Amino acid sequence: MQFQQLQYFVAVAETRHFTRAADLVHVAQPSLSQQIKALERELGVDLFLRARGNITLTDAGEALLPLARRILADADTARHEVQELAQLRRGRVRLGATPSVCTGLLPDVLRAFHDRYPGIRLLIEEGGSHDLVRELARGALDLALVVLPLPTPSPALTTVELLREDLVVVSSPDAQRPGEGRRAVRVADLEGERLVMFRHGYDLRELTVAACRAEGFEPDFAVEGGEMDAVLGFVRAGLGVAVVPRMVAARAGRGLRVTPLARPGLHRTIALAHRSDVAPPRAARELQRMLLER
Repeated sequence: MQFQQLQYFVAVAETRHFTRAADLVHVAQPSLSQQIKALERELGVDLFLRARGNITLTDAGEALLPLARRILADADTARHEVQELAQLRRGRVRLGATPSVCTGLLPDVLRAFHDRYPGIRLLIEEGGSHDLVRELARGALDLALVVLPLPTPSPALTTVELLREDLVVVSSPDAQRPGEGRRAVRVADLEGERLVMFRHGYDLRELTVAACRAEGFEPDFAVEGGEMDAVLGFVRAGLGVAVVPRMVAARAGRGLRVTPLARPGLHRTIALAHRSDVAPPRAARELQRMLLER
């Protein structure tokens, strides 16, 4: 009994027509008929009752049909599983993330993923949440780490909350401590401070500016327009203070004073997003699992 014969048998059983079944499995109709006859000879029974314009299953055919379907399904599952395993030996994962997440959260997780799956190429795209959502929607990314709430909520995306992170104020150790030297500063204490501000489109920029306006003042920018590394560098140089994620501040090394924000403080929520209508590739799902279990 050959696997191909079972495919042909199921096709005829489902279409009840030899010519349509042959079209379905992309084979010439005489070849399909020959294989069905060969299967019947091997089993020693007729599987179909053939009458002009009417093909029906015999009792033997009815008995074989669920078994054949199960064999074909198991073979398809086996093929899929092997292909999935092969994807973990080679392939790629296209991951989008905001720059601050790239600096703070990703290095350790990506190192662990690379150690486990050295054949998988990691393609990282940095951008603001708005840009990353757009890239996910058009299929240019498998996964993205974005800041919630999304600037333009999309029902086509599935998001899973990853972490809720405090924001802190960083300044140069050589400069006066913000908030008149208090151990924790309020957002209101940033009035009168010169801020080093991120470029437009940065989630942290929008969050910080909104928090200042909620306290009744417009922030004063000493420098604006930088990416994360540039902002931290300008703060080290004493150009002003900046509001950054605690994880970024912890990784920034020497040359920065870190001051927490007094309660209720400022926070941001990082989520892992992917398209709802398309399952991520196996390698991307494995990275997703490692991020969620980190």
